[in-house]
Amino acid sequence: MSLFLPKLNCKKDIDEVIKGVAEKVVVLRFGRDEDSVCLQLDEIFSKTAHDLSNMASIYIVDVDKAPIYTRYFDISYIPSTVFFFNGQHMKVDYGSPDHTKFVGSFRTKQDFIDLIEVIYRGAMRGKMIVQSPIDPKNIPKYDLLYHGI
Repeated sequence: MSLFLPKLNCKKDIDEVIKGVAEKVVVLRFGRDEDSVCLQLDEIFSKTAHDLSNMASIYIVDVDKAPIYTRYFDISYIPSTVFFFNGQHMKVDYGSPDHTKFVGSFRTKQDFIDLIEVIYRGAMRGKMIVQSPIDPKNIPKYDLLYHGI
């Protein structure tokens, strides 16, 4: 399904998108095209991309082709989704220890749509962190690798 979504293949492409897209949420999905969970997430993204086109631009980033950003955002689990607005990294409180990215796939299209709407509205008000509208039981659970160090 990622055939329908634009791919960013290098750091320069990612930088241009983050800095160049104005007044929209930039959604970067870090993962691999052959991963089944990434394909599931890509399907949700491709089905909602048109509906969210006024609020968001969605891009696919291969973790192997952008190792600088993979390390910078500590992408340990794939897929991981990172959000930006007007060049600023948007953080979301999912009720987990990590507010910098969403790890895993969204359960439903509506969960993703709701999250984009909350990020967009919060960003338009100048907020850099927003509260997740997703039901906590629909958020994948994981442990931080560096917990307790």
